[in-house]
Amino acid sequence: MQRRRTRPGWRLVAGLGLLAVAACGASAEPVGEVDTVFKWIGPDHKIVVDAYDDPLVAGVTCYVSRAKTGGIKGALGLAEDKSEASIACRQVGPVSFAKPLRQQDEVFSERISLVFKRLRVVRMVDAKRNTLVYMTYSDRVIEGSPQNSVTAVPVDRATPIPLR
Repeated sequence: MQRRRTRPGWRLVAGLGLLAVAACGASAEPVGEVDTVFKWIGPDHKIVVDAYDDPLVAGVTCYVSRAKTGGIKGALGLAEDKSEASIACRQVGPVSFAKPLRQQDEVFSERISLVFKRLRVVRMVDAKRNTLVYMTYSDRVIEGSPQNSVTAVPVDRATPIPLR
């Protein structure tokens, strides 16, 4: 009996895709949105609020609000969203650490234009004050954006932040 050789199927491809998404860290969980400009064709321009759980710090969630471009380009994923964003991170449960943290580390990153622009959230550790500082900004391959927003989450002194 001849053994039939199979090619990698959709299950393998889907599994690898899920693994890649998991390896990239946390993903956005939509919280809400408000329309800002009515568009006759395509979705309206809006401001969206997404929640991101810090993958290395249990008990901390960051809420990021940002503009999302609508219209035909927005519907097709071709629009370039504005660079402005706002962030508020809060303790939402007991704080614990999966492993020691770097002094500064990118926690989340999301594409906000077809090719060049990303929304980024960076975590910094203020060891002296036992505080986690989160900053959001967007960047472009060609030119960066100085527009940013910062927030801080103080951690109880009984739980020192472990650093690498």
